Amino acid sequence: MITIVRFQTAAYIRSLRVLPPLIAVVFIVGLMLSQAPGGPEAAELAVGTFGDGAAFMFPIWAWAARGLLDTAPDEQRALTAAAARHPRAPVWAGLFAAYLVNLGLGIVALAAPLGHAVSLGSPGPAVLAGCALNALVAAAGTLLGAWTSRAVLPSPGVSLLTLIGGATALILLGLGPFSGLSVPMIDWLRAAHDGSDVFVSDFSGIALHLSIWTGLVGAAYIATDRFRS
Repeated sequence: MITIVRFQTAAYIRSLRVLPPLIAVVFIVGLMLSQAPGGPEAAELAVGTFGDGAAFMFPIWAWAARGLLDTAPDEQRALTAAAARHPRAPVWAGLFAAYLVNLGLGIVALAAPLGHAVSLGSPGPAVLAGCALNALVAAAGTLLGAWTSRAVLPSPGVSLLTLIGGATALILLGLGPFSGLSVPMIDWLRAAHDGSDVFVSDFSGIALHLSIWTGLVGAAYIATDRFRS
């Protein structure tokens, strides 16, 4: 599986499919750097940027995962599945490769929030919670992207519309009474902007919600692999 992960990651980078999401991330970093927190509450405001960054990055992580999983031609994907010792190894490898790439994009995206937080003296536990939040949201975004990949939705147009619509639907779903079925974007944004103490105290519940959502969506994706070639 490690070989497949390396192969898919290298193919994604060499094909330059990584450039569009990377450019989007660099744009977001530049935007954040140009709007550095200031004033007496600057350290607390810097903590809020971790939540903002995760919200901005969620659809980009989904987009990047979709791009990586769609890099290999159908023939190559079939050969990989046939050569793998375990029938589900290519599926796990694809998800892991996409998540690794998204972690790399997340490190770039965290340049601005982390730099602001460290320079302004934000509390360490809040900074660690912000980094962990982004890692968890990257996993959720990876799964959303996987569900819109070519293996699930062969039509590129339908896939892209589903990706955009799915991300929008999850945000809107989080505003209503069925917020438990969505990613807790509103919760983490509210907690991050309510101060470092609130963010740290609420993080465990947010992390649990994200972990359960990601686990269920991931399990469904793995289970439905038997319907895909």
